[in-house]
Amino acid sequence: MPKPLSFHPPETAHLPPLSLDALRNRCSACSMHELCLPMGLGEADMDRLDAIIGRRRKIPKDTLLYRVGDTFTNLYAIRLGHFKTFQITQGGDQQVTGFQMSGELLGMDAISTDLHHCNAVALEDSEVCEIPFTRLESLFGDIPPLLRHFHRMMSQEITREQSIMLLLGNMRADQRFAAFLVNLSSRYAARGYSPTSFQLRMGREEIGNYLGLTIESISRLLSKFKKQRLLKVSNRAIEIPDLALLKEVAAGTCTCD
Repeated sequence: MPKPLSFHPPETAHLPPLSLDALRNRCSACSMHELCLPMGLGEADMDRLDAIIGRRRKIPKDTLLYRVGDTFTNLYAIRLGHFKTFQITQGGDQQVTGFQMSGELLGMDAISTDLHHCNAVALEDSEVCEIPFTRLESLFGDIPPLLRHFHRMMSQEITREQSIMLLLGNMRADQRFAAFLVNLSSRYAARGYSPTSFQLRMGREEIGNYLGLTIESISRLLSKFKKQRLLKVSNRAIEIPDLALLKEVAAGTCTCD
């Protein structure tokens, strides 16, 4: 049985006001600075963005950040940790829709309707920065680079969803799993981490759910990839000896058996 999820609603009424210096430290000094909304902004524009950031929120492991149907007020920039987004099917099953990591935004699915269409839960103890969307919108007209970067982030999200549809529709099981690992590799590399040695923050069942495969299939693929020397695996620790070869598997051009 999966562990029940807890939910910590936003706590804003009793929070003390934050100084501008404290707010500035949240954004311009953040290690995810170049991946998040402030990328490419000048100092004056950075100060204006800093001033609208609500606060940091610590989200303990297995805690929901928001739920389906919650009113949309904030975007959430992941400062630390990893998240999973999911929906509940009509049959009551969980369907994983994505895995998010530091430097990425949560909540963009709710912009069009002002309601969240999925649940977001922390896969480990995490931290997010709240970005009140109405205040962010007010800056778009004054700071064109901010609006352009936001459009790029939305475009990347659309492209990622299209890639998932292709992944699930046209790829063999081994291609799906290889493409999933290659995607994680590239995202970790963009954050300055090793592209060939990292920890899986999600379990095998969650990976299988996301890729449209059973947990047994994921276990078999891990054993197969280890046998083919595509991976070294120790619990959730992954090492990729030959990233180029793994990319070939994902593309369906590898003939290794």
